[in-house]
This record gives sequence, structure tokens and C-alpha cells, in this order.
Amino acid sequence: MTLPDIVERDAATTAAFLEDMFDAMTGPANRLVAAMRYATMNGGKRMRAALVLSAARLAGGANNSGSAVRVAAAIECLHAYSLIHDDLPSMDDAATRRGVAACHVAFDEATAVLAGDALQTLAFGLLADEATHVDPAVRSALVAGLATASGVDGMAGGQMLDLQAEKRARAGNALSLDEIRQMQGMKTGALIHFAACAGGIYGRADTELMAVLDSYSRDLGLAFQIADDCLDHESTPEALGKPAGQDAARSKGSFVSLMGLAAARDAATTLIEAASDRLSPWGVAAEPLQEIARFAIKRRS
Repeated sequence: MTLPDIVERDAATTAAFLEDMFDAMTGPANRLVAAMRYATMNGGKRMRAALVLSAARLAGGANNSGSAVRVAAAIECLHAYSLIHDDLPSMDDAATRRGVAACHVAFDEATAVLAGDALQTLAFGLLADEATHVDPAVRSALVAGLATASGVDGMAGGQMLDLQAEKRARAGNALSLDEIRQMQGMKTGALIHFAACAGGIYGRADTELMAVLDSYSRDLGLAFQIADDCLDHESTPEALGKPAGQDAARSKGSFVSLMGLAAARDAATTLIEAASDRLSPWGVAAEPLQEIARFAIKRRS
């Protein structure tokens, strides 16, 4: 099965679950549900969902009592929340996302904030529900893992460092390469890291496989962000579906600005090769995760 097959299948499975979930939401806050659906269903590669499901299959998760797609959907909801808030005028102030109006533009800023809040809590509700996994210890580990990945030591903390980096850049004190690596490891890498590890947790992976998923996904998360910096530097808003050249426009340091485009690409390739090599003992069963890793640096949006 080729990577497009893997991603398209897992994306379709996750999207179908999300559509059914939103359809089942009834009550007086219909506008809020519409904004949540808009932000979650407006495209996207769903690479994080594919990571969850591929890692769960590698760990034997298909034999567990529950639904791994619920874990994938939870991470997609959390990711959608982060993009809504990232685009707000008080954050990156982006008017488009995935080629369409950002949530705060399509609705309004207050509704977008609430949609992000609701998607965040929905993600934790999905993981905590017994329909996700028969073992409460697994559900607890998933909830705790997502909290770490999205909180002060993860995505939210990384976003704070990013905002502070803009102020430093305006004062002529741009981030160093190590500081950028730390910031992006929290802001972007933490959720990618958890997506792969969540599949292992769901599938009750043994200690050896969990350690490999941990190191694989850390390298993948960093390589993904380096590739993102390269795309921001050389692509167009039409290709990206969002504003391009934002790092340079805000005078923020990036992997490209500090390393150069060619060196940044080489660094991403080295990370992906290392990530893939770690999975080689699992042979053919690990190929989906290896192909997802390669896709992370070959994508054009």
C-alpha cells in the first residue's frame, strides 16, 4: 500500500467518524457546532490521524476492544483547535487556512475562540469515554499524554515562546538555533510525537516498541517543522492555502534563516532517515510509519 493509500484511507475513516459525531450534536448552540465542524472538516492531510492508526496497527491495536479511530479523531480535534487559535488576530493574524477563510473570518472572533475551546474539551472527552478502549488505564494514559502534549510543556508553551520570539526579533535579539529547536519541538512537534505514541499506548505496545515510537516521532516532529519552514520560505499562499513568508515578514528566526535552505533540507532528510531506520527491525509492518515520515518532508503544503 502506498503512502497516499494509507493516508487517504485513514483520513477518510477519521473524517467519517468526525462527520457522524458533529451530526449527532444537537442543542441550542448550533452556531458553535457549525464553527467546530468548519474548522475540523475543511481539508487537511490528517497525517496525525494516520500516525495514530498506523502505530496502533503496528502495536497490535486492531485486536483491542475499543476504537482507535476515536483516538485519531481526538487528536484531529485538538489540532483543529490549535489552528483556530493560531490564526486569531492576537496570535498569527492569518485570514486564510487551507485555502479558505480562517474560522474567525468565516464566523467571528468570539465564536472562533469558543469553537477552539469546545474542540479542546471534546478531544479529552473522546479519549476518556469507555468506547475508546476497554482498559481504563489505557484511557487514562491517553488523556494524560494529550494534556502534556498540548499544555504548558507542549503546544501552548511553544506558542508562548513563539510570541515572545517575535518581540525579541523586533528588539534585534532573534532566537538561536537551539531555542528554535526547543520552541518548535513544543509548538508543533509535541502533538506529532504524541500521535505516534498514542497509537502505541492504544495498542499496548511493549517497552521496546514504545521507546522506538518515542524517538521516531521526536525526529519526525522536528523534521516536519523544518520542512514547514522551507515551505514558508519558498512556496506561495496559493500552494500552501495560508499566508507564505510569515517568518521573514515578522523577522522571526527559523531553521531556514539560521541554517540556509539547502542545509535545512539536509537536516530534515537526516532526521527522517534516522526515524525510519529505528523502525527497521519491525520490517514490512513498520513501512506505513516510515512512509508517513518521508511524506512529512516531501509534501508541498
